[in-house]
Parts: sequence; structure tokens; C-alpha cells
Amino acid sequence: MEPQDTITIAPSVLITVTRHAALSVKGVSRMGNLPAQVGHLLRGHPMGQGIALEVEDNTVKVELYVVVDPGVKMRDASQALQQTVKRAIEELVGMQVLSVNVHVEDVDVRPDESGDAPDSAG
Repeated sequence: MEPQDTITIAPSVLITVTRHAALSVKGVSRMGNLPAQVGHLLRGHPMGQGIALEVEDNTVKVELYVVVDPGVKMRDASQALQQTVKRAIEELVGMQVLSVNVHVEDVDVRPDESGDAPDSAG
């Protein structure tokens, strides 16, 4: 490549790669929501549902907010999330990942298969 050649990757691409990588991890039900205070702190940084990024030069810091499946080992799922997201960004985008911080917001508790809500009388 010539010295004047540049490659620009839109922040939305980073968010898409991060979301797909996160949702591919066993035990992750869905992306969570960014807390309002995080949105205010990271104003001007790329954000998507459950994802906030800090991008500087060729490096990125990732904040992930996820909801996990019932019965999942949260520590194991969180470590898998960190490794999977880091690998995806570094391999697909070519940026160095400085950190991947995982915030488990909730457990996705679904009603039983019959559709009945649990009986509160007892």
C-alpha cells in the first residue's frame, strides 16, 4: 500500500462484529441495555444495544451488557464472551482489543412451556 492509502472502518461495523460474536457464545440469551449513566459517560463513543466502545487510533475497549440463559455458569460464559469478542475484533477488523468488560444484567427466565405463569398462591 502507498503511504497515502487509508482504510476506514465505520463504528457500526465494530458494533455488528461485537454483537454477532457475543450472541454466538453459548449461554448468552440476548444483549442487555446500556444503563443511562453509561450512555452519558460515553457520549460521543460508538454504542449499540448492550454495547459501548471506546475507540482510539487502532485500539478498542468494549463494554458488554448481556442477559444469560437460566442455569448458565455466568463466570464461564463471561470468560467465553471476552475471548470470543476479542478474537472476532482482532481477526475480522484488525484492531487491538485492550479490554472486554462483561456486565451480566439479568437471567432470561421464560414462562414454562404450557404458557402458565407460576402460581403465586401457595
